[in-house]
Amino acid sequence: MNIRANVSTEVLRKLHRIHRQLTDLRERLERGPKQVRTREAHVAHQEQQLAQAQAEAKTFRVSTDAKQLQFKGKEEKIKELKLKLNMATSNREYQVLKDQMAADEMTNSVLADEILEAMEKIDSLNAEVVQEQKTLAKAKQEAERVRKEVSEGEPVIRADLERLERELRQEEETLPEEMREAYNRVVRQKGEDALAPIVDREFCGGCNQSVPINIYNAMTLSRPIFCKSCGRLLYIPEETPANT
Repeated sequence: MNIRANVSTEVLRKLHRIHRQLTDLRERLERGPKQVRTREAHVAHQEQQLAQAQAEAKTFRVSTDAKQLQFKGKEEKIKELKLKLNMATSNREYQVLKDQMAADEMTNSVLADEILEAMEKIDSLNAEVVQEQKTLAKAKQEAERVRKEVSEGEPVIRADLERLERELRQEEETLPEEMREAYNRVVRQKGEDALAPIVDREFCGGCNQSVPINIYNAMTLSRPIFCKSCGRLLYIPEETPANT
């Protein structure tokens, strides 16, 4: 490989490395706000879960309170019926009162069982509310951690981007004129995905399609060589010997 071709190859390697680093930094810059939004959405979901748990617990409490009032009302009625039973003036009246008492006592027996089950359910729902509160607190803490991380990391990423963009421009200026024109054209078309190494002297590192041997041999000259399958500008990777 002549000196001019060797310089071009080395510059293309550097340019590809810089493009990949820039891509990674830009993705990290975009990923930060997405992570924040994801955490905020999780917090909103947990708030909804907590609200649902609290609403369910409240519904059961209201329903249980109503049953307890009904139970107390029946108890008062049974007491009144007992007094009336002692004052009954006929067998028929006595039997009617006794039947009514039995019906009310049966109703209260059922109510007592329902109230007991409801109280157990309320305890379970209250425990669920407490757990949802803990989960929400943890989600908020994690969202704040991510928000702070992203906020503190963004200036560092932007500084690295500016540094690498300057380095990219400097390296681009060192390409030979005939190589630079081809490079600029493919970069305008493909952006950061404009370059690829030849892998094992046989395959395009971008699309994995076979590269004819004459194409590889042509790369020892200071000429731009493109993959016929994907159009990437090819270069010889550093670990590949120049001659075999």
